[in-house]
Amino acid sequence: MKLLLTSAGVNVGRGEILKILPRPANQLKLAHVITASKPELKKEYAERDKQRMIDLGFEVEDVDIKGKNKTELRRIFADKDVICVQGGNTFYLLKAVKESGFDTVVKECVDAGKIYIGVSAGSYIACPTIEQAIWKDPHINRFGFIDFAALNFIPFLIYAHFTENDRELIEKVVKTTKYPAVALSDTQAVLVVDGKWKVVGNGRKEFFNGFKETL
Repeated sequence: MKLLLTSAGVNVGRGEILKILPRPANQLKLAHVITASKPELKKEYAERDKQRMIDLGFEVEDVDIKGKNKTELRRIFADKDVICVQGGNTFYLLKAVKESGFDTVVKECVDAGKIYIGVSAGSYIACPTIEQAIWKDPHINRFGFIDFAALNFIPFLIYAHFTENDRELIEKVVKTTKYPAVALSDTQAVLVVDGKWKVVGNGRKEFFNGFKETL
């Protein structure tokens, strides 16, 4: 299992992405899951990140998992080496994940050796729950979705787009969760390899609720 759970995609640094690849990027196919960006008014961030991945050499295909089923998803991901799940509305994304069967299919893909890259919401759904998606904005549109349970690739929570202005909030809200947590700036990510993890990228590491690196 190999995951790179970023706050802001390629902004973590091309080196961190290139280091985890089995072959040069120009020999790899990447599925760019754009579903979380669909309800967002501004989608430029997803296009920018896609272009950065193309610039790295990946052959990139946009994928919307909403409305798909397991058979369709297995066909789409069959020839892909990397699955990159883009950011946006975490609730809209997780609802589509569960309705489409992506939760089952992506676990099959990761178990088969495909690399998972998460961007913000795409990193949140790799956690046990997406409860952290309401920490900063309790009134976020949840699209009627009330089940916060997520993919559970990792046993801790990630908080994306952390700045010093968020510190007081995070120190308060982590007291309401049973999970360890790590806050990532937009130049950081969590690298997960075979069930062990560490924070990579630039900037001070921000750990809460007893979070510890194991890699």
